[in-house]
Amino acid sequence: MATAPSSSLFLASSPISTAPRARAGGAASCPSPARPSLRIRRSSPAVAAAVQAEHQAAVAAALKPPALPFRVGHGFDLHRLEPGLPLIIGGINIPHDRGCDAHSDGDVLLHCVVDAILGALGLPDIGQIFPDSDPRWKGADSSVFMREAVKLMHEAGYELGNLDATLILQKPKISPFKETIRSNLCELLGADPSVVNLKAKTHEKVDSLGENRSIAAHTVVLLMRK
Repeated sequence: MATAPSSSLFLASSPISTAPRARAGGAASCPSPARPSLRIRRSSPAVAAAVQAEHQAAVAAALKPPALPFRVGHGFDLHRLEPGLPLIIGGINIPHDRGCDAHSDGDVLLHCVVDAILGALGLPDIGQIFPDSDPRWKGADSSVFMREAVKLMHEAGYELGNLDATLILQKPKISPFKETIRSNLCELLGADPSVVNLKAKTHEKVDSLGENRSIAAHTVVLLMRK
């Protein structure tokens, strides 16, 4: 269900950053004792207005979906890993010597979840609503895209039934950070932890995923009519 053009898209307290990410000088080593940290961002009225203007035309052009009792969506994303960039997964900075080379912060999990929600609603994908050709989204915190997808979900009259996500990467091991990532994902979704599941798999050293040259994620969501 498309959102009405008059609806506001973000609260003033939504976290955001649009600063480009800087590469570290030389190869970075993975700090063994480091713990992941949630990045606290602050939104600006200018960026919030840009988000509203950017997405409305694409959403308004989408066909109005029937009011089904439930809807299912699937999301997929993949990013190349490069030395000297931060590795952001689910809004958490994961210690690693490589990070995602992307227009925004390259958060493969949040991008994947956004596409799953948009797909379930029958709306355009994240690349149409927030195109990587637009300099406004350079280095942007992916929580911006998540909050917009969740807002559209509620405006369409749905809530999250459950979510199942799978990360695919050879390195680093995600198990020490999995609960922190899941907790942040639940917060962004406004969901109880019992309905949000996160798994991580290696790619058995096969192709770019298995050679630590890329990272991917799949997500399936079930939306329930309120």
